[in-house]
Amino acid sequence: MSITPDQSAVPSTVPSADPRPEAPQPPEPGDCCHSGCAYCVDDIYQDALDQYRADLKAWQARHPEDAGH
Repeated sequence: MSITPDQSAVPSTVPSADPRPEAPQPPEPGDCCHSGCAYCVDDIYQDALDQYRADLKAWQARHPEDAGH
């Protein structure tokens, strides 16, 4: 008969299969060159922020117990 450790006492090191989305980092004040680029860093950030908000809303619907955090 083999003895196995109590699995409940072992902390889980496996990341969640559905982690809460993380907000994108805003650009630094000097990142935009104000040259009228077709796709400015501010545009990239806004797109990422829009995607984050959509992802967070969907995640909160899947995890109502954690939605307030």
